[in-house]
Amino acid sequence: MIQSSPVNDQPLIGKTILITGAARRLGRIFAFACARAGADIVLHHAHSGEQADEVQQEIESLGRKVWVLRADLEDTEATCGLIDRASKLGPLYALVNNAAIFEALSFEGTSVSDWDRHMAVNLTAPFLLSQRFARQVPQDGEGRIVNILDWRASKPVADHFPYTVSKAGLAAMTRSLAVSFAPRITVNGLALGAVLPPAGESTNDEVLKKVPAGRWSSLKEVEEALLFLLAGPAFITGEVIHLDGGRHLL
Repeated sequence: MIQSSPVNDQPLIGKTILITGAARRLGRIFAFACARAGADIVLHHAHSGEQADEVQQEIESLGRKVWVLRADLEDTEATCGLIDRASKLGPLYALVNNAAIFEALSFEGTSVSDWDRHMAVNLTAPFLLSQRFARQVPQDGEGRIVNILDWRASKPVADHFPYTVSKAGLAAMTRSLAVSFAPRITVNGLALGAVLPPAGESTNDEVLKKVPAGRWSSLKEVEEALLFLLAGPAFITGEVIHLDGGRHLL
């Protein structure tokens, strides 16, 4: 009789994970999911110190370690130093590139400044962080990178022009790094759809007309998808999992 392996409800115990933009919104959700799975968290933020301190206190109440590091990801020097600062706290097992700028800009309405800001945070920062993360993984060790993407990366639309282009670039980089960093480090992407409304806006079910699943994602589903990529089979790399209810298919 074949017996299944026991379920480990803390598959990340003993692991340290750096999550960018982890003080608010999805980053906060990711931080709590990883902490509940046993991980210690390096919580990055750029301008959300008060929220970061609140998240730190809540996660520490779960018995996990949390370090808060501030860095402006539009600043190349600050970005390059983030991994060095984080790795001094302990070896990093995983990097979650979550921080992003998301602005509703058309092609015509996008200035050079808008373009540069989106590219710096959404694409250049993940490149620099991934490069330095890989260098600190021991030759006989393993690591994981998860890039937070968007369904728009595979199905471009007219709105959010610089954001969409930057996420499409990040999706391409995900696959390229999976080859470059193999076999020690897996690199995958998690492309999200209707999970949270934009900051400052209420839930608008009008968007569901273009979601085959006909509903918003639950936060539990988002957590489970991230943990699958962080703690699931290491034979999966270079994949982009769409957690969007089928939105990218239309």
